[in-house]
Amino acid sequence: MTAASPIRIAVVGHTNAGKTSLLRTLTRRVDFGEVSHRPGTTRHVEAIELQVDGRAAVRFLDTPGLEDAVALREHIDAAVDPRSELTPPERIRRFLAGPEAHGVFEQEAKVLRALLEVDAAFLVIDAREPVLPKFRAEIELLGACARPLLPVLNFLREAGSREPVWKELLSAYGLHVVVRFDAAAPFVGAERELYRDLSTLLRERRAQLDRIAAYLDEESARRRQAACERVAELLVDAAATRRTASAVEFEIESSRARLVAALQKSVFDKAQRCASDLLALYGFRENDADEAPLPLVEGRWAMDFFHPEALKDAGMLLGKGVAVGAAVGVVADLALAGLSLGAGAALGGAIGGALSQGFGPLGRKLANRLRDLRELTVEDSVLLVIAAWQLRLLRALELRGHAAVERIASNAGAAPDLEAARRPLSGLVRAAQPARSHPDWESGARARWRDVPQRSALVLRVARQVPAALEALPPAA
Repeated sequence: MTAASPIRIAVVGHTNAGKTSLLRTLTRRVDFGEVSHRPGTTRHVEAIELQVDGRAAVRFLDTPGLEDAVALREHIDAAVDPRSELTPPERIRRFLAGPEAHGVFEQEAKVLRALLEVDAAFLVIDAREPVLPKFRAEIELLGACARPLLPVLNFLREAGSREPVWKELLSAYGLHVVVRFDAAAPFVGAERELYRDLSTLLRERRAQLDRIAAYLDEESARRRQAACERVAELLVDAAATRRTASAVEFEIESSRARLVAALQKSVFDKAQRCASDLLALYGFRENDADEAPLPLVEGRWAMDFFHPEALKDAGMLLGKGVAVGAAVGVVADLALAGLSLGAGAALGGAIGGALSQGFGPLGRKLANRLRDLRELTVEDSVLLVIAAWQLRLLRALELRGHAAVERIASNAGAAPDLEAARRPLSGLVRAAQPARSHPDWESGARARWRDVPQRSALVLRVARQVPAALEALPPAA
């Protein structure tokens, strides 16, 4: 075997300890295997690879759960003469060659057979379980295969975790290196520590394992940067969004309502596309309601973007002192002295709030006034609410394992808890302001869109401010 060959790791443990869950998180493959609360979901050995630098670095074997280790240990002990000089691995191989390995103990045989063929194994343990005789028997059987065994304590965040008791048991069997890893909500840096701890057991593979840990750090940084740029792209896109209507259209209440609704839908669709891109970037499926449901799956986004209370709080955070109840700003009948918004006031807009946004080049404003046109644009308060929601989503994805089956709290982006993030969130909105003067920068639906260097440069400037805003967000409720 060459030094560059994939490291072979069997993932073993009791039924429903979270073996498949761990692999989904380590490989970011939400479609691998089946995660369920039902016992015995995995029935066969399945392989999945972790790619590093375009090559397979680790080949994982997902094994069935050990179901009757106590009976198997008793069977093996009874089948071997106590005076025999067979080593533990030889005793295991003798059992695998017998008929019981294809009969009553077929499930356990699959696990032991896989374990004999790998470089090491992760022993996944549900830390909520009491330490029962069956678990002792499992550790003894797995240890008899004479492969390096790294215990992985799972579900540590949940109530009822028995971590100290499990560590005491593992130490009694000489397993002193233990990894704390919650597959549903991994601890920060847990993956890196997992591979570094494994390197203490596989010294000849240390260089490979160090490279895997470094690659994961690099990949995480690239993913974070791409996510920041995508959020920045959304804010620039939304800030550039502008719709024009005739004064006659605008004076008719039903027509005005239709125009506002259309602009709201356009903004909503842009935000949904951004959310979908973030989900894909972090290896989640948009409609994966059983695996990683998020608020957007439940259709709450449109309501929260334009909810009056959210906009009111957002307006206060921006320092305007006034919220625009219509969720869109209106550039209409603008007098040169800035004293009147004319028909725009009918949407609940405030003069101070609207003027603080900027209205684009003076030439366009004057031309539209002469042609008696009205313009709709997106309020700063809406931009702030959108930014807060996207950052909440981004944070949830960074902390969420691909094994999670519980729902993320639907109030994760509630506006009242944004006070701590006032300055960085407001800074994001201000940074996107130059896009207001460039309606041709709006992407997607409009034929006039063009991705110019100035727009790309603005997206990067906004993206540089996203990490600070992300870190400033308070923890989700």
